[in-house]
Amino acid sequence: MHSSGQEVFTSSLKVALVHSFYSSRNPSGENAAVLQQAEAMRRAGYEVEVFAQRTDERELGRLYPIEASITVSTGIGPKPLLGEFEPDVIHIHNLFPNYGKKWIRSVSAPVVSTMHNYRPLCAAGTFYRGSESCTACLDRDSSIPAIVHGCYRGRLQSVPVSIGQRFANEPVLADSDALIVLSEQMREMYARAGVPWTRMHTLPNFLPQELDCGPGEGDGGYWLYAGRLSQEKGVLELLRKWPKGHRLILVGSGDLEDEVRSFASDDVILMGAVSRGQLLTLMQDAVGVVFPSRCFEGFPLVYPEALSAGTPILTWEPNVVSRLVSSELTGLVGGLEDIGNLLDHAYEFFPRIRAHCRTVYEEKYTEKKWIPALGTVYQSIL
Repeated sequence: MHSSGQEVFTSSLKVALVHSFYSSRNPSGENAAVLQQAEAMRRAGYEVEVFAQRTDERELGRLYPIEASITVSTGIGPKPLLGEFEPDVIHIHNLFPNYGKKWIRSVSAPVVSTMHNYRPLCAAGTFYRGSESCTACLDRDSSIPAIVHGCYRGRLQSVPVSIGQRFANEPVLADSDALIVLSEQMREMYARAGVPWTRMHTLPNFLPQELDCGPGEGDGGYWLYAGRLSQEKGVLELLRKWPKGHRLILVGSGDLEDEVRSFASDDVILMGAVSRGQLLTLMQDAVGVVFPSRCFEGFPLVYPEALSAGTPILTWEPNVVSRLVSSELTGLVGGLEDIGNLLDHAYEFFPRIRAHCRTVYEEKYTEKKWIPALGTVYQSIL
């Protein structure tokens, strides 16, 4: 483990945020979360510098596919050039696929890593395969099933990802002084892989203070889906079961956009990608937010966004939002087969819990709550 050899006040720490940004072709809540955390930390007095590798830029290189494969499979590759910054804490968010991993063992500053997904344990990063959740690699402590099933963009691209997996011996997991997970569900899954429970801290995502538009009335007469249009998000299953006579607005883009568009009707409206401000306005007026994801998820930003607008959530197991909704009483958890009755119940129930949803947001998911919690994690390793 690492030690800084000094005691400092968390409000004056120098923090290096390390993140490999995913391609802009695939909208990433993770990218957005890293940037909003950096700004929140600066507002709180931290000296923050983001050390980034950007897939959009790296892809311009002719040899990039080979370079990325080598980095992912061996852990050898670019490392953050900390130079003269001399951070008190190195905070890793994502190294895949552009940063190496082995450099973590040689740095002098303590390391904190935030686990935004399940990539160290699952080639897909989602524990989702085909049309259902899958923990085959975790159960076997082996990535062979990922190669067999081609879990990362087919068998060929799954090979380097799977070769590079070390599960609990993954450098990010084994050599970080502290790990931040976004939910208790994530903590349970990583503990199941062998990561010590006591080294993990649960710290969910938050909504930046400048984006908090306050609660709405929910009187727009429509339901709202906001997220990537991809298989694991369950959007096609939702549309196949969506009953006529209930207006649904879909916000987002992704691989399934053409298929989603085929469901367009007077009841189903595809808006595509919108700004964060537009999304929050839509949430204020929505009867409820529908979250049909079929994978576990980390901690989707849509959850605190919806609660900030006072908007309850309709969701299904096994995703983490279903757990949060059940424990925090912020909506309804049901089954797609019964969606008609669920919607009828929600029209009556949701208006009564809007104020409660806003209260849960204020108590748990604001920037003001997140900053001291982050400081506690940093202080634990200093």
